[in-house]
Amino acid sequence: MEVILLERVAKLGHMGEVVRVKDGFARNFLLPRGKALRATKDNREKFDSMKADLEVRNLQAKGEASKVAEKIDGKNVIVLRQASETGQLFGSVSVRDIMAALESDGVKVSRSQVLLDAPIKVIGQHKVGIAVHPEVEVGVTVTVARSADEAERINRGEDVNSRKEDQDAAAEALAAAGEFFDPEAQLEEAAEAPQDTADR
Repeated sequence: MEVILLERVAKLGHMGEVVRVKDGFARNFLLPRGKALRATKDNREKFDSMKADLEVRNLQAKGEASKVAEKIDGKNVIVLRQASETGQLFGSVSVRDIMAALESDGVKVSRSQVLLDAPIKVIGQHKVGIAVHPEVEVGVTVTVARSADEAERINRGEDVNSRKEDQDAAAEALAAAGEFFDPEAQLEEAAEAPQDTADR
């Protein structure tokens, strides 16, 4: 189906463009939300008469969105979750969790404005895009941690998943394994083994 876009739609086009989309996308998303009109002759004339009003409304909305964007651009929100020793979360951090964290900081965003491709499943800092307007996008940092203290350490740049003691223990284990599995020693034993059986 061909539609005329009434506003910029990400990955589709800008206001006034005529684009071809799948029928279901047009019927279920674009048309009911007032983002597009069917590309008929009457609707093209209707769009031409509405174009000036739409551009004025878009500029006003973009101006308001820019003010909101200034408040949240670069913001760091903390989400506390239970996780394993390796930093793997028991569950995940979803769009709803990010919305709640931003709302507790006094910023209200809708579900469709949070640009999260897949749920967050590990502890650490994650960059998430927020589209406050189709033409205004900002980034926030989501710090996922087990506790507020751990969140502070992550924000300082510490690696909370591998402690110093664990790194030392791993180095010792590697050295011990290297001695235990010495390839030259194994070759000597293999060379001696057939002679022992031959003597018997």
